[in-house]
Amino acid sequence: MSLVALHTRYVALETIRVPIAVVGTVMFPVLSFLFFVVPFREISGDPVASTAAVSQLGLFAVFSVCLFSFGVGVADDRSTPWDPYVRTLPVGAGPRIVARLLNGVLFALLGLLPLLLAAALLTEASVTATQALLGAGALAVAGVPLLFMGVAIGYSLPVKAAVPVAQVLLFPLAFAGGLFIPPEGFPGWLDAISQALPTRAGRDLVIAATTGADLPATALPVLAVWAVVAGVLAVQAYRRDEGRRFR
Repeated sequence: MSLVALHTRYVALETIRVPIAVVGTVMFPVLSFLFFVVPFREISGDPVASTAAVSQLGLFAVFSVCLFSFGVGVADDRSTPWDPYVRTLPVGAGPRIVARLLNGVLFALLGLLPLLLAAALLTEASVTATQALLGAGALAVAGVPLLFMGVAIGYSLPVKAAVPVAQVLLFPLAFAGGLFIPPEGFPGWLDAISQALPTRAGRDLVIAATTGADLPATALPVLAVWAVVAGVLAVQAYRRDEGRRFR
């Protein structure tokens, strides 16, 4: 546990030393909420619609952390002399992996807290204790394929390539997944594509948990397929990196 705590502190400090990453994670979801949800009373004044909006942007905060903390963060670690040294130590990869996960949870919470506070003060969004717990679990489940996606990027690309790839993936997947605009307004072709994306499946799962809406039958299978595919890519990327650098 002491090694996990030490690695977690180190990873958190490394993340904080890039202020724009912290500011983007913390501020973008709540700013989007303030600009695109709060001014519209048909959304902010409706408990279900405003709760759904919070859920969508909450998943965006988790997605952002997965791509940048696990994707760009891992790629940045690999670019330093310290990382190869740590990976040769006999303690194993466990403490580093757990520390990276805890760091991701920490910064996801930092992105969620201002959003939840704004929702509580400025809209009619509300959840029961049970819905809040289900929502937290849904965010964790929805984040699994996105986390594996970030890990695959981090161990496949150098940091100069990981940054633009993460940026290119973040907004198109978030938009097409309905994290900014409810997919009910999508044209038919975009809605069909959207239903095959992990962001749309995650959105549907989180909204079902927090509002009691019906969960589409495709949501869990889509998340499962993406989790398996992204997980395989992440494992292959890690093994390829280890074989290339430590054989």
